[in-house]
Amino acid sequence: MKVFVTGATGFVGSAVVKELLSAGHEVLSLARSEESAKALLEMGAKVHRGSLDDLESLRKGAASADGVIHTGFNHNFSRFKESCEEDRDIIAALGSALIGSERPLIVTSGTGVLPVLGRVAIEEDSVAASVNPRKASEEASDALAEKGVRVSIMRLPPSVHGKGDHGFVPMLINIAREKGVSVYKGEGGNLWPSVHRFDAACLYRLALEKSPAAGTRIHAVAEEGIAFRTIATAIAKGLNIPVASKSPEDAATHFGGFAHFAAMDCAASGKHTQEFFNWHPIQTRLIEDVESNYFQM
Repeated sequence: MKVFVTGATGFVGSAVVKELLSAGHEVLSLARSEESAKALLEMGAKVHRGSLDDLESLRKGAASADGVIHTGFNHNFSRFKESCEEDRDIIAALGSALIGSERPLIVTSGTGVLPVLGRVAIEEDSVAASVNPRKASEEASDALAEKGVRVSIMRLPPSVHGKGDHGFVPMLINIAREKGVSVYKGEGGNLWPSVHRFDAACLYRLALEKSPAAGTRIHAVAEEGIAFRTIATAIAKGLNIPVASKSPEDAATHFGGFAHFAAMDCAASGKHTQEFFNWHPIQTRLIEDVESNYFQM
């Protein structure tokens, strides 16, 4: 199968490319720079020159493939809302090349996009009531599904971990290192699900190959919910600094622009996903990974 992949040099995307190639698929990867193109060629992928800003290049890439996996996203959180709206346009462009075909499109979202439910989230839960701007990605996907595009939505946890991680946990480590204390809000009972990036990459491949019905939500969840206090404690241990509870107001000041993410309480189940795709996460769990690898990065 010839697969067009966006975000192919990213933390998740590069793992997806390697997973697809190891399974015998042909990979056509979006590349903006010479450096990215070189890295992709070294992995064994073919290169499609373009960028997420160039919607026509996305249409052409998708039109030339048997399936599309979209992992690219602008992670500049200072303009998060704008990035989410841009992703809406990107998804629409990719899907426009697939209308009238059965070729699958896998779009990336997150478990954190769901509204606060007071329970463990499941795949069938809707983003309709969410105030998270990231729901734009799922809304764009649903619009394509209504047009007959075989689009499915991969919801990733807030922690997709592994060597080379530059996401939420490393951000927390940097804040703790800078402030000299690792902090959690209140009792620190807000829960984060997690998955290792190699397990997530395997699930992207399985979703591509099984090509479920349009509108299917997929939860790439290995661990349903890890208390934020536990994560903060592991960070404190790794940095040899204190761990402390702060009031909601003081925690918001401590975390600054990251406060919304640090306060997320988004436990999610991947049980249905694991059963449907026969997906069984086998990689290291988050806390063990943090303790073993995150302070040598």
